[in-house]
Amino acid sequence: MSFYSCLIVMLGGALGTLARYFVSVLTAPISRYIPWGTIIGVNMVGSFVIGFFGTLTLASGRYPVSETTRLFVMLGICGGYTTFSSFSLQTLDLIRVGGWGRALVNVVLSVTLSVGAVAVGHMLASRMNSHAILVAQTNTEEEV
Repeated sequence: MSFYSCLIVMLGGALGTLARYFVSVLTAPISRYIPWGTIIGVNMVGSFVIGFFGTLTLASGRYPVSETTRLFVMLGICGGYTTFSSFSLQTLDLIRVGGWGRALVNVVLSVTLSVGAVAVGHMLASRMNSHAILVAQTNTEEEV
Protein backbone atom coordinates (compact mmCIF):
# COMPACT_ATOMS: atom_id res chain seq x y z
CA MET A 1 0.00 0.00 0.00
CA SER A 2 1.64 3.18 -1.19
CA PHE A 3 0.84 6.78 -0.41
CA TYR A 4 -0.09 7.28 -4.08
CA SER A 5 -2.58 4.36 -3.95
CA CYS A 6 -4.13 5.85 -0.82
CA LEU A 7 -4.55 9.20 -2.58
CA ILE A 8 -6.13 7.52 -5.62
CA VAL A 9 -8.63 5.61 -3.46
CA MET A 10 -9.39 8.74 -1.44
CA LEU A 11 -10.06 10.81 -4.57
CA GLY A 12 -12.32 8.11 -6.00
CA GLY A 13 -14.10 7.82 -2.65
CA ALA A 14 -14.78 11.54 -2.59
CA LEU A 15 -16.27 11.39 -6.09
CA GLY A 16 -18.37 8.35 -5.21
CA THR A 17 -19.65 9.99 -2.05
CA LEU A 18 -20.61 13.13 -3.93
CA ALA A 19 -22.40 11.07 -6.57
CA ARG A 20 -24.29 9.21 -3.84
CA TYR A 21 -25.39 12.49 -2.29
CA PHE A 22 -26.67 13.75 -5.65
CA VAL A 23 -28.62 10.53 -6.25
CA SER A 24 -30.09 10.75 -2.74
CA VAL A 25 -31.24 14.31 -3.29
CA LEU A 26 -32.64 13.60 -6.75
CA THR A 27 -34.55 10.49 -5.64
CA ALA A 28 -35.88 11.89 -2.36
CA PRO A 29 -39.37 12.52 -3.82
CA ILE A 30 -39.85 8.85 -4.72
CA SER A 31 -38.19 7.52 -1.56
CA ARG A 32 -40.65 8.56 1.12
CA TYR A 33 -41.84 5.08 2.11
CA ILE A 34 -39.24 2.79 0.61
CA PRO A 35 -35.68 3.99 -0.04
CA TRP A 36 -35.80 3.46 -3.80
CA GLY A 37 -32.90 5.85 -4.32
CA THR A 38 -30.71 3.69 -2.13
CA ILE A 39 -32.02 0.34 -3.37
CA ILE A 40 -31.94 1.10 -7.09
CA GLY A 41 -29.99 4.32 -7.59
CA VAL A 42 -27.16 3.45 -5.21
CA ASN A 43 -26.98 -0.25 -4.33
CA MET A 44 -28.03 -1.75 -7.65
CA VAL A 45 -26.11 0.75 -9.77
CA GLY A 46 -22.98 0.48 -7.62
CA SER A 47 -23.18 -3.31 -7.68
CA PHE A 48 -23.58 -3.29 -11.45
CA VAL A 49 -20.63 -0.91 -11.91
CA ILE A 50 -18.24 -2.92 -9.73
CA GLY A 51 -19.24 -6.18 -11.41
CA PHE A 52 -19.10 -4.77 -14.94
CA PHE A 53 -15.95 -2.68 -14.57
CA GLY A 54 -14.16 -5.23 -12.41
CA THR A 55 -14.71 -8.01 -14.93
CA LEU A 56 -14.14 -5.99 -18.09
CA THR A 57 -10.86 -4.49 -16.85
CA LEU A 58 -9.14 -7.61 -15.52
CA ALA A 59 -5.65 -8.21 -16.88
CA SER A 60 -7.25 -10.98 -18.95
CA GLY A 61 -10.35 -8.89 -19.72
CA ARG A 62 -11.42 -7.13 -22.88
CA TYR A 63 -10.19 -3.71 -21.71
CA PRO A 64 -7.42 -4.27 -19.16
CA VAL A 65 -6.46 -1.24 -17.09
CA SER A 66 -3.80 -0.58 -14.49
CA GLU A 67 -4.26 -1.68 -10.90
CA THR A 68 -4.29 2.01 -9.97
CA THR A 69 -7.31 2.61 -12.21
CA ARG A 70 -9.07 -0.41 -10.73
CA LEU A 71 -8.37 0.90 -7.21
CA PHE A 72 -9.71 4.32 -8.20
CA VAL A 73 -12.98 2.96 -9.62
CA MET A 74 -13.68 -0.16 -7.55
CA LEU A 75 -12.46 0.80 -4.09
CA GLY A 76 -12.66 4.54 -4.46
CA ILE A 77 -15.71 5.46 -6.52
CA CYS A 78 -17.77 2.32 -5.85
CA GLY A 79 -16.69 2.19 -2.20
CA GLY A 80 -17.66 5.83 -1.70
CA TYR A 81 -20.86 5.36 -3.66
CA THR A 82 -21.95 2.16 -1.93
CA THR A 83 -20.32 -0.56 0.11
CA PHE A 84 -23.15 -2.75 -1.12
CA SER A 85 -21.22 -3.17 -4.36
CA SER A 86 -18.32 -4.82 -2.51
CA PHE A 87 -20.71 -7.02 -0.56
CA SER A 88 -22.45 -8.07 -3.78
CA LEU A 89 -19.16 -8.85 -5.53
CA GLN A 90 -17.93 -10.95 -2.62
CA THR A 91 -21.23 -12.84 -2.50
CA LEU A 92 -21.08 -13.52 -6.25
CA ASP A 93 -17.51 -14.78 -5.91
CA LEU A 94 -18.64 -17.21 -3.20
CA ILE A 95 -21.46 -18.46 -5.44
CA ARG A 96 -19.17 -18.79 -8.48
CA VAL A 97 -16.78 -21.11 -6.61
CA GLY A 98 -19.67 -23.26 -5.38
CA GLY A 99 -19.90 -21.75 -1.92
CA TRP A 100 -23.68 -21.35 -1.91
CA GLY A 101 -23.87 -21.99 1.83
CA ARG A 102 -21.16 -19.44 2.58
CA ALA A 103 -22.85 -16.96 0.25
CA LEU A 104 -26.12 -17.41 2.12
CA VAL A 105 -24.36 -16.99 5.46
CA ASN A 106 -22.68 -13.83 4.10
CA VAL A 107 -26.03 -12.38 3.03
CA VAL A 108 -27.89 -13.26 6.22
CA LEU A 109 -25.12 -12.16 8.57
CA SER A 110 -24.31 -8.97 6.67
CA VAL A 111 -27.90 -7.79 6.59
CA THR A 112 -28.87 -9.00 10.07
CA LEU A 113 -25.74 -7.74 11.82
CA SER A 114 -25.71 -4.42 9.99
CA VAL A 115 -29.36 -3.69 10.73
CA GLY A 116 -28.81 -4.87 14.28
CA ALA A 117 -25.77 -2.59 14.64
CA VAL A 118 -27.78 0.37 13.38
CA ALA A 119 -30.51 -0.44 15.91
CA VAL A 120 -28.05 -0.78 18.80
CA GLY A 121 -26.21 2.40 17.80
CA HIS A 122 -29.50 4.25 17.57
CA MET A 123 -30.67 2.90 20.92
CA LEU A 124 -27.47 3.93 22.69
CA ALA A 125 -27.37 7.37 21.09
CA SER A 126 -31.08 7.83 21.77
CA ARG A 127 -30.50 7.26 25.48
CA MET A 128 -27.66 9.78 25.43
CA ASN A 129 -29.83 12.21 23.51
CA SER A 130 -32.92 12.45 25.73
CA HIS A 131 -34.56 9.41 24.13
CA ALA A 132 -34.79 10.91 20.66
CA ILE A 133 -36.72 8.76 18.21
CA LEU A 134 -35.16 10.10 14.99
CA VAL A 135 -32.17 8.44 13.39
CA ALA A 136 -31.55 11.12 10.75
CA GLN A 137 -32.46 14.78 10.60
CA THR A 138 -33.64 14.85 6.99
CA ASN A 139 -34.89 12.42 4.34
CA THR A 140 -31.59 12.88 2.51
CA GLU A 141 -29.65 11.67 5.54
CA GLU A 142 -31.78 8.53 5.63
CA GLU A 143 -30.87 7.91 1.99
CA VAL A 144 -27.19 8.22 2.76
